[in-house]
Amino acid sequence: MNVVIVESAAKAKTINKYLGSGYKVIASYGHVRDLPAKDGSVQPDHDFEMSWEVDTKSQKIMRDIAEAVKKADKLILATDPDREGEAISWHILQVLNQKKALKKDIEIERVAFNAITKQSILAALKEPRQIDEPLVDAYLARRALDYLVGFTLSPVLWRKLPGSRSAGRVQSVALRLVCDREAEIEAFKTDEYWTIEALLSTAKGEDVKSRLVAIDGTTLKKLDIKDEASATAIREALIGRDFRVGSIEKKATKRNPYPPFTTSTLQMDASRKLGFSAKQTMQIAQRLYEGVDIGGETVGLITYMRTDGVQIIPEAVSHIRDVISAEFGKNYTPFAREYKTKAKNAQEAHEAIRPTDPRRKPDQVRRYLEKDQAALYDLIWKRTIASQMAAADIEQTAAEIEAKGSDGKTYGLRANGSVLMFDGFLKVYEEGRDDRVRTIEKGKDDADEDDENRRLPPLAVGDRLKDKEVNADQHFTQPPPRFSEATLVKRMEELGIGRPSTYASTMAVLVDRDYVRIEKKRLVPEDKGRLVIAFLESFFKKYVEYDFTADLEEKLDLISNDELAYKDVLRDFWRDFMAAVGEIKDLRVGDVLEALNEMLGPHVFPDKGDGSDPRLCPKCGSGRLSLKISGKYGAFIGCGNYPECNYTRQLTQSADGDANALDGKILGYNDDGVAVTLRTGRFGPYIQLGEAAGDEKPKRSSIPKGIDAATLDFEKAMQLLSLPREVGQHPTEGGVITAGLGRFGPFIVHENGDVKTYVNVESVEDVLTIGLNRAVTLIAEKRAGGGKSRFQRSAPKVLKDLGAHPSEGGPVQVLEGRYGPYVTHNKVNATVPRGKDPASLMMDEAVALIAERIANGGGKKSKGRAAKPKAAAKAPKAAKPAKAAAAEKPAKAGTAAAAERKASKPAAKKSAKAATPAKKLARAKA
Repeated sequence: MNVVIVESAAKAKTINKYLGSGYKVIASYGHVRDLPAKDGSVQPDHDFEMSWEVDTKSQKIMRDIAEAVKKADKLILATDPDREGEAISWHILQVLNQKKALKKDIEIERVAFNAITKQSILAALKEPRQIDEPLVDAYLARRALDYLVGFTLSPVLWRKLPGSRSAGRVQSVALRLVCDREAEIEAFKTDEYWTIEALLSTAKGEDVKSRLVAIDGTTLKKLDIKDEASATAIREALIGRDFRVGSIEKKATKRNPYPPFTTSTLQMDASRKLGFSAKQTMQIAQRLYEGVDIGGETVGLITYMRTDGVQIIPEAVSHIRDVISAEFGKNYTPFAREYKTKAKNAQEAHEAIRPTDPRRKPDQVRRYLEKDQAALYDLIWKRTIASQMAAADIEQTAAEIEAKGSDGKTYGLRANGSVLMFDGFLKVYEEGRDDRVRTIEKGKDDADEDDENRRLPPLAVGDRLKDKEVNADQHFTQPPPRFSEATLVKRMEELGIGRPSTYASTMAVLVDRDYVRIEKKRLVPEDKGRLVIAFLESFFKKYVEYDFTADLEEKLDLISNDELAYKDVLRDFWRDFMAAVGEIKDLRVGDVLEALNEMLGPHVFPDKGDGSDPRLCPKCGSGRLSLKISGKYGAFIGCGNYPECNYTRQLTQSADGDANALDGKILGYNDDGVAVTLRTGRFGPYIQLGEAAGDEKPKRSSIPKGIDAATLDFEKAMQLLSLPREVGQHPTEGGVITAGLGRFGPFIVHENGDVKTYVNVESVEDVLTIGLNRAVTLIAEKRAGGGKSRFQRSAPKVLKDLGAHPSEGGPVQVLEGRYGPYVTHNKVNATVPRGKDPASLMMDEAVALIAERIANGGGKKSKGRAAKPKAAAKAPKAAKPAKAAAAEKPAKAGTAAAAERKASKPAAKKSAKAATPAKKLARAKA
């Protein structure tokens, strides 16, 4: 019996069918060991010794593998054909040796195949090899570097920049790219310019579109016509004049096909054409690679999808050319094309991504695939076929046209056009285009590219043309566009940052950490992300430099080529890195904030345009504004004269200017004549009814996402202040149905005795307008779907046991809660960030979440756990009045929890709470 180890169960099932009864194929389910997320997993003082740990799930898998191997004649390690796959095989062998599961005479082979087809697998088994030790060394170096950077830099961030989550060797550089682009956009100064276009007609009445390019023999530059007056004068000079064709230039050009897909180019085009994220693309590609059921047979449809090679094996090229000849004819099949990658640090050991059998056309397999799978397979098939097709033949024409203006000047216009003489590969495929990116990179306008694609009527030198229209059009220069996932991947690849296998996870981490948000498919840095990058650029600049990161990738490639010892690389890195960490060890948070004030000045203290100091406090007129950090609420702007001046605002201004300009704006008066005002607090704009009277706080409501404070009217404000609102009595079960805004978004709740059933609704508008019938239907659907009410919860399911807390002991677990996964330690619970796979959560991330939760005042520890028993309970202290309205925190009006507290808390308890916002602000300042 031969035991074959692969990575996934789907792959194991397919390969088992191909190999027959003499083989047993077992899945490792990915990595079986990892570095524990705690201090000491990599020990620089002990020659970078690494301590590996087999998690609970993998322990069972390794027991099964060990039992099978003990009875086997041969062990075949057939994990994926890349660095990670090589590492998994190495880990499995290490664990089996530790378990003493390997017989002395057992044969051990490493095989790698690029496609899950019977032919590829049988061919690979005939060419076994040993584990590639240099490739494993490169993996060990990469893993150690990522661990050392994360575990050394992240705690520095937590101490010096509370509220920050983590830093990473690649993720921080990717974040810097996004932040640098945003800074470029903010610094961009828009220039006005004008263009003159003339619609001319031939003697036969055919239209010729032309553009002014020269005046009196001087070529016009883009910004030469700066204002309307100049443009109008030129237009008037050209109207009604005679236009003559001075010269015609025709040029035949060829447009060659694109190379087949690599990981990055697949992610880019899937983003452009299909709207897939990098992560989504890789998940779909993984399923196509591992195999789908085609008419009762499991078939791997594409080759391995983590590659930066662009070559295709000769046999596959031959099959592709056969398909082209059969489908399109011999004139579409010239010579066999060979491609070489231009990406920095590319590893060309693997083929490009292609169909395993190009004869399997998309239309033939579409009915067996899910919609997204079919779309991605179609994209891969077309790109592969097109890569071996003939070039497209294009004839480009440029006609130079002259006119004598009424002002005596000679004006030169140009009409561009092109004709597709032979479509070639364009018959099958054209690469997607990012908005304005390609034209901007070439220094062209979109109009230039449109001109090139326009057809011209037949023209000859000396032809006279008449003007039908002469237009002067106003334009403004545009800043560079924000990165999309596709363009960021492209830029990272150009710089040599990261590897194909890491791009998708890097994107996911940036979003999970709330460092970046995706808005209209563009990556927008959050203030938290900009703070982190400003901190790293101020104190660890070398480690977020593009060249440094790319050079490190190059060294890892040299290790994998057996040209460099991996521990030498680690020693060099660690020596300089620890010196940089040591330099800021004694730096105070105040010093850090002042450095960030300077670096982020244009972003957080924008120029007012009147020459005044943008950091001067608008409230007291003498204090200097500065970044402040709160462990609970992150960064905000506050006055340096605190506590005498309690001015605070959010980190950045709203798009409409200073948010504080809205502070105190009266939106209207209710039926009792009480004013409804728009206020601005430390946590953003909110609305308030009336003013504080003694210990009684006025009713407030935060303004939900999606509602612009600057355009909020009285009617909408009154609706928000009415929340939570009663929808009505349940017609059959009794009990009240209420709608409100909660921590987890808009909701409705049916309360019947001690049983409450919560249902999330789509938007704020639903909360404001939902009727009784719709509410009853949603509640019934929730119950039919098995949703438990608040008072019917069962014990939470354990998703992952992370082990003992590294510094405090006691188990740290990932649990499945009613509102999603969360981590827990010693009765402190912290929500797992949105989009983060709870199964992939590591100890360092869990510890950070728990620490942040404690710092935010959550959990048992925040309530002041006593170190020793108290002799007697002290009488409660008298409540202190709140210092000033600006120190008060806007209440989260509308939440279900707020409604319950309001109904149950006595007035005295409310009074005692009134002083806490001022105390919290004082602590945040300290």
